[in-house]
Amino acid sequence: MPTDLERQTIRKVRARIIPFLFILYVVAFLDRVNVGFAALTMNKELAITSQQFGFLAGIFFIGYFFFEIPSNLLLHKLGARVWIARILVSWGLVSLCTGFAQNAMHIYIVRFMLGVAEAGFFPGMILYLTYWFRQREQAQAVALFMAALPVSNVVGAPVSGLILDHIHWLGLSSWRWLLVLEAIPAIVFGVITWFLLPNGPEEAHFLHREEKDWLHSELAAESRRQKPVTAAGALGSRRVWHLAAIYFALIVGLYVMSFWLPQVVKGLSSHYSNTTVGLLVMIPHIVGLAVMLLVSRSSDRTGERRFHVAVPAVASAIALFTVNLVQEPVLSIVLLTVMTAGIYSFLGPFWALPNQFLTGYAAASGIALINSVGNLGGFVGPYMIGSLTRWTGSMFWGLAFAGASLLAAAVLVICFRPWSHSSS
Repeated sequence: MPTDLERQTIRKVRARIIPFLFILYVVAFLDRVNVGFAALTMNKELAITSQQFGFLAGIFFIGYFFFEIPSNLLLHKLGARVWIARILVSWGLVSLCTGFAQNAMHIYIVRFMLGVAEAGFFPGMILYLTYWFRQREQAQAVALFMAALPVSNVVGAPVSGLILDHIHWLGLSSWRWLLVLEAIPAIVFGVITWFLLPNGPEEAHFLHREEKDWLHSELAAESRRQKPVTAAGALGSRRVWHLAAIYFALIVGLYVMSFWLPQVVKGLSSHYSNTTVGLLVMIPHIVGLAVMLLVSRSSDRTGERRFHVAVPAVASAIALFTVNLVQEPVLSIVLLTVMTAGIYSFLGPFWALPNQFLTGYAAASGIALINSVGNLGGFVGPYMIGSLTRWTGSMFWGLAFAGASLLAAAVLVICFRPWSHSSS
């Protein structure tokens, strides 16, 4: 049974750490994917084809890939407070520049630089959570943090729709104001992070000494039970590369949803305004948020991870295969909701897997490798759906490609063995 000290410490950590990280990730993800809403008017103004849009949406992840591992190692060395503050301010400034692009090439360049600026943020947050939470709490901690994904869309979708329909200040197009206004919070929270984010439990003024000692002893005990792995060993580990392959396949589905969902919903009826599209896009994300938290709680309670990743991935895949075969808008929204809920639900259990065998610098490098390689799916998915849509005149094959990728992820995760003796 948990002691009073254990319950009190975990409650304090959840209350103080998770909400702040949650807000930062809302800001991050909004800046990463708001180009999906901007596309509703930007593509026509700049004569951007579906194939070009898929490329500009995905090129972010090329810059992200090259700088992910060094960025995460610097975070572990320099501390989360300094490094996360730097990331926030730099990506806010770069994101703001997107609003002044004059053609597709300008956006390619700025989106690539946005990936460079933001590299290390997400794996840094996953690593940072391991400084505060034991393995038995990590799926729910990650899910509470990553609940920022649906919330950023619940908040961002209607706000983005309203900006597109109503803000045309100074003669500038509304999509430009969308990108500029939604970049400002990153800069503001970068400054706030510098002052408020503790590097770890030892700097946590909200914990008493006995609470710090208990947390330190629990995390140290878990670390001692793991087989030591160096940072270089993590980069050469078959288990790490196996997880990277799984995450790549999962991320194809995640970013097809993130970048293309507004255009899929817009295509359900020619009568939908941008504001209506924003409101309809909220529905899958609200349901996805609730299901995500339930699945992660179940995963922590049972200690099971693999099937908590595989089952939601399969459900999302079936929805992706089916959605373009129906004509009824209500049924289409239901299928898009199933897709979205499944995609969000596998995130918490998935990110509890690497921490079963990685710690310290090995965790910093391993998590960064998984995320950087996996996020190349964020380039492949949007680019493939854009290319297939242009070649075929329909989104069916692009969505089917994403569905097949999710099925592959489900198979790979079922085959994963975190405690295999043949690795590293």
